[in-house]
Amino acid sequence: MKSTSQQPATRVYIEEISVPFSYPVYFTREAFGPGNPIVAEVVGAEGKVLAYLDAGLVAVHGHLPDAVAECARSHAIRLLAEPRVLPGGEHAKDGWAVAQPVLDEIIRHRLDRHSYVVAIGGGAFLDAVGFAASLVHRGLRLVRLPSTTLSQCDGGVGVKTGVNLGDTKNLLGTFAPPFAVINDLDFLRTLPRGVMLDGVAEAFKVAIIKDAAFLGFLCDGADRLAAGEREAVEETVRRAAALHLEHIREGADPFEMGDARPLDFGHWAAHRLEGLSRYAVRHGQAVAIGIALDSVYAWRKGLLAREELDRILAAFRRCGLPTWHPLLAERDAAGRLVVLEGIEQFREHLGGRLSITLPNGIGRRIEAHEMDAALIEEAIGFLRQAQ
Repeated sequence: MKSTSQQPATRVYIEEISVPFSYPVYFTREAFGPGNPIVAEVVGAEGKVLAYLDAGLVAVHGHLPDAVAECARSHAIRLLAEPRVLPGGEHAKDGWAVAQPVLDEIIRHRLDRHSYVVAIGGGAFLDAVGFAASLVHRGLRLVRLPSTTLSQCDGGVGVKTGVNLGDTKNLLGTFAPPFAVINDLDFLRTLPRGVMLDGVAEAFKVAIIKDAAFLGFLCDGADRLAAGEREAVEETVRRAAALHLEHIREGADPFEMGDARPLDFGHWAAHRLEGLSRYAVRHGQAVAIGIALDSVYAWRKGLLAREELDRILAAFRRCGLPTWHPLLAERDAAGRLVVLEGIEQFREHLGGRLSITLPNGIGRRIEAHEMDAALIEEAIGFLRQAQ
């Protein structure tokens, strides 16, 4: 007797959903000053509001908690509690260190999807507070006030949140476009030189792969940037932020469903260096080193001319951006460069297929789906000799 089997009937429904997102990015001064209505215009007088401040920022701007509270009073903003000061810097992203107290307070005050979380501080602080806000009711209205060059021109104007676990950068995170971003340029005036240069590194990143004219501005103005000249720094921030936003808008992949991560140029090595150093190497420093490494690699692959590479590295040196760290040359017990693990971590973050952005000339890019370990080692040797 022959047995027969019948396949069960299967139905499939495919629904294509396109959801438009928009958010304003303001450039202003004295955002919480008595003559500036911008915060009140953004949050209005109806929704509940909680505000969080980066302790590092408050250490320099001691008046800020009072200024935030007074701004709320004078504009009838529904601030439910005194502005809360929490640790900033990369350690703000140590797991739930900052995210948990933010979550606890949001839940205690029963914020809803029409409520506002106002985060004021550096990029890591914004990431952690934004991560917490994105989890409650699947997303509250996050208003960011970035306080550093790096956050004003890069992460603070983007759509990501996240925290670190162990030495893995942004292992937990969400895509959550902010409700608004308010870049108060006066915050930049008090930045230490090294922290100011962190944002310059991100500006070089986006210029090298997207805008030759902007790279020319950065190279020509390297001495002005090294001196912290206000007009040069502010113009750098504005132009880099505009390029970042242009990529999000026109790249057709704001939530990174595909393979490519152009705005992560230089970041596979940068994230690994941060983790290996237990975040003693700041993000901007690590990005500068990662850009230098991948630019040398691109030259060795025939993608960059030697004069283009020399121009980039010379501008970095004039700015005071690093191109070398001893961790680049560190090896494991088997003799393998430990920084190379960053490639596998990056592959995992992408979702399986490796895609590393490299410059293909100035202002253009190419996606590399494999990296030559021997060539990376040669590039590291080049940077060590060039320091």
